[in-house]
Amino acid sequence: QVQLVESGGGLVQAGESLRLSCAASGRIFSITRMSWYRQGPGKQRELVATVTSGGSTNYADSVKGRFTISRGSAKDTVYLQMNSLKSEDTAVYYCNAVDTTLYWGQGTQVTVSS
Repeated sequence: QVQLVESGGGLVQAGESLRLSCAASGRIFSITRMSWYRQGPGKQRELVATVTSGGSTNYADSVKGRFTISRGSAKDTVYLQMNSLKSEDTAVYYCNAVDTTLYWGQGTQVTVSS
């Protein structure tokens, strides 16, 4: 089992930055990749960024060049640095981890005012 706890959400103005954190506990040695997803008002949940255990990263086109995903040195934390935030980035952001099962955090709200 893996447990995930997100933090760092909040209310910011357009153009500002936020850094989200996701702390993993439990069987973290078995995690093969960690991702951030988001779900905006009235929208489906979408993939934002992924980092694999080998360090490879992938981003949604809508956030490329603005968001950066990274893992802490102990591999038990994943971050999402969000710069140049836009109103359309407003969403609940969820951390996701994969070993042989999908694990989800409870989500953290990010609101960007224009």
